[in-house]
Amino acid sequence: MMRDIAKPFAPTPLAAAVHRYRFIPLCLALGVAPLVHAQQATEEEAPDSTAAAVAAPAVAPTAAAGTTQLERVEVTGTAVRRVDAETAVPVTILRSEQLRKEGVNTTEELLTRIVASQSTQSSSQSVGSSTGGASFADLRGIGSNKTLILLNGRRLANNAIDASAVDLNTIPFAAIDRVEILRDGASALYGTDAIGGVINFITKKSITEGQVSASFDSPTHSGGGESRSFDGSWGFGDLDNDNFNVFGVFNYDKQNNLSAADRSFTKDYEPGRGLSSTSGTTYPANYGQNGNYTNPLATAGCNGPNQINPGTGTCRFSTRNYIDAVPETEKTSFFGKASTKWAEDQTASVDYFWARNDNTTTIAPAPLTDISVNPGTAFYPGNGITPLTPGFALDPTQPVDVNWRESAAGARIQKDQNTSQRLQLTFDGNVGGWDYNIGTSYNENKVISSLRGGYLNDDLVTEGIANGILNPFGEQTQEGINFINNAGVHGDYQTAVGRVKAIDGRISREIGDWFGAGPVGLALGGEFRKEEFHSDVEPFAGLVDSLGVDPDSSVSGDRNVKAQYAEINVPVLESLELGAAIRHDKYSDVGSTTNPKYSFRFQPIRELVVRGAYSEGFRAPSLYELYNPNYTTFTSGFYDDPRLCPGGTPIAGANPGRDCSQQFRNRTGGNEDLSPEKARNVTLGFVYQPVRNLSVGLDFYWIKISDQIAEFPESSVFDNPDSYADRYIRNPDGSLQYIQTGLANLGKVKTSGIDVTLDYRFPATAYGNFGLSMQGTYVDRYDYQETINGAYFDNVGDFQGIGVISRWKHSLTGSWSKGPYRASLTNRFQTGYRDYDPETHNRVSSYSVWDLSAGYTWSKSLDIDVGVKNLFDRDPPFSNQAYTFQSGYDPRYTDPLGRTLFTRATYHF
Repeated sequence: MMRDIAKPFAPTPLAAAVHRYRFIPLCLALGVAPLVHAQQATEEEAPDSTAAAVAAPAVAPTAAAGTTQLERVEVTGTAVRRVDAETAVPVTILRSEQLRKEGVNTTEELLTRIVASQSTQSSSQSVGSSTGGASFADLRGIGSNKTLILLNGRRLANNAIDASAVDLNTIPFAAIDRVEILRDGASALYGTDAIGGVINFITKKSITEGQVSASFDSPTHSGGGESRSFDGSWGFGDLDNDNFNVFGVFNYDKQNNLSAADRSFTKDYEPGRGLSSTSGTTYPANYGQNGNYTNPLATAGCNGPNQINPGTGTCRFSTRNYIDAVPETEKTSFFGKASTKWAEDQTASVDYFWARNDNTTTIAPAPLTDISVNPGTAFYPGNGITPLTPGFALDPTQPVDVNWRESAAGARIQKDQNTSQRLQLTFDGNVGGWDYNIGTSYNENKVISSLRGGYLNDDLVTEGIANGILNPFGEQTQEGINFINNAGVHGDYQTAVGRVKAIDGRISREIGDWFGAGPVGLALGGEFRKEEFHSDVEPFAGLVDSLGVDPDSSVSGDRNVKAQYAEINVPVLESLELGAAIRHDKYSDVGSTTNPKYSFRFQPIRELVVRGAYSEGFRAPSLYELYNPNYTTFTSGFYDDPRLCPGGTPIAGANPGRDCSQQFRNRTGGNEDLSPEKARNVTLGFVYQPVRNLSVGLDFYWIKISDQIAEFPESSVFDNPDSYADRYIRNPDGSLQYIQTGLANLGKVKTSGIDVTLDYRFPATAYGNFGLSMQGTYVDRYDYQETINGAYFDNVGDFQGIGVISRWKHSLTGSWSKGPYRASLTNRFQTGYRDYDPETHNRVSSYSVWDLSAGYTWSKSLDIDVGVKNLFDRDPPFSNQAYTFQSGYDPRYTDPLGRTLFTRATYHF
């Protein structure tokens, strides 16, 4: 629904009231502006071992109120060490130990527990796409390229195929201790490109024992989708007593594929509800002359394999039986770390991780259109082998045009091998009252894409049909089978590598009590990194049209980035802390930028903390976005040519198998003329603890982005053909050759909402300890422009462009423990929305899933956990979206596996 947005953007008055960044050096000197710092929950704050994995903020009295001083720690979002009960911006903490007890074994599954992440870019979306099997996080729904992913507070190399974000599948999940999600953007410490927020995966600091774990997940419905996981860890040495520690963690996961044909809710043809994801390129082939088409099986009701009868005299092809709802994945990772305490308050460590994710996807046989069968050849209709449709007028002296699926070659199978590694050297300690942390790292991500089956040399196939060797209307002869085998294309066709080499350092200390309210904290730091990207495509890739890869598209790019930053935290009153941060980045290719961040923390009474922050963000286009070459692929969804098949009805002379409900060619790629994205972020909220065991938090957020970088939505091109006529490139005969999308600066995004957190531990009872925890996000608005100065589209609860923003999402967990026993029940919920085509199917239903787990510990050496994911076997609700290869539902918001049993055993030694 397009509309002009009249209401003003909420944070404008606040932004206008804040000093511009040119005054920050003075503020730093005087100590009168706010600093963003975050919370890390302590073991005392966290619920018992079975409490929710979400650690809600807890209010604690300040040191001035006479409480015991807590250990000063570093927390996601700030370089200033603070006591861990304090908070100025919202941070959600997920603890891996609890997540694993609930059956979570991968970072991809962990994303479903983060309600601030609007959709999941999972391996399911790699089916038929070019993501290299990657999974991405998307905080606030503003794009995965605006969520910063860190490992131990430092950057990783982006996925080399879609190199604008980190592939979460390469994170060594078994080595993770906790995950801290900073729900506020533009961090001075990590980078102002973190517009949506930061997800910081923090590994175990040390391991002094051995542990092995094994788990198995099995859907209760047949057809596949089982998964199994194994991990082991071992370490020795104690930093405090032995002055060293060495440990290693190994992890292996295997996910079996699930075919869309094995779930009843996966559909591709329900015209009454606006769904027609079938194809006019079919087997047996549709054929015709002069715009009139038929099929050899049309009179029999299109009763061939995978055929659909649309009642038009032709047949359509159902791809559902070939598509993976969940692809096969195999993940292997290792993380090792060695640390030494070489002097008092001085430590050095080196860590290395290696991870590989093999992702195998299956889609339907390749389509071929506008190929010809010549008169006089054996398979020409009416020549004795292929029957001529009764009543169909055919000039036997002229070729017939054919729209054919290469079914004899089988389904197309592609494998992406994604390998990541990082070597990190770190020194930290205290010298002369200054805490310091210095590190250098080498990061690399490499993706190799290969063809494993079902891909043919299109030129040879066209020649084989024209010469009468291949039969597009029925079974192949032995000569035809041999021809197809010889026309097969196999092997690695693309290799992409991304590298990041970095060195960084920061120092921090307390610099006096300026106002008699507590010590002032100051941090200074900087970093240098070298980013590199190159992609090589093999020449044979050009032989396969459906692959959508240009054999001349090998490309490379690199840049240097230098940054300096400063932060200060100033207690002005016993109840009020103010602070400021500033960061200056210099890019060798896009120039320099200086961006501020301000915050405050106010605790008027013991039970209440009020907090807020304002920041300005800047995200330079990634090397992939700048230098990825233009190439031709196919649209994700099925569309009608608005000129030749308006509204799904072919005009006279049109080719229904070519012009109606098709995946058309799409010309896309990078853009060296992209401008950086700029943003303003505001957060304002409170945490209230009326009683000791209950805390409630509300945090409002506002984000405004200018010059957003995104691929122009293909659905908008087809929905608005008059407005985007220049994006249609046609052949001389008027047929659609391809559309042009590609990356561009599309205009502004304005979004705002509320995060809600709740954590309650009931008083201990004779029946055990009970806990209740909840995190939820309510989105008030999400308005975006497709073009600069264009109209705004409202995306909340309304499918626009490529997706939708849910009005409300929550994760609610109840927990119980008594001695060695434990159990938890979790509900994950998101509201429904107007569908992609609301004229035929108005609303997609809400989606609610319940997970149940229970566990028992024997003598602290053996843990057994069992449970059920999707306890009530909730199917994904119907959607007529046409953006993913899976159809009948939307895999970005739902899970096709259904009810799944899991068991996990962990042995400590």
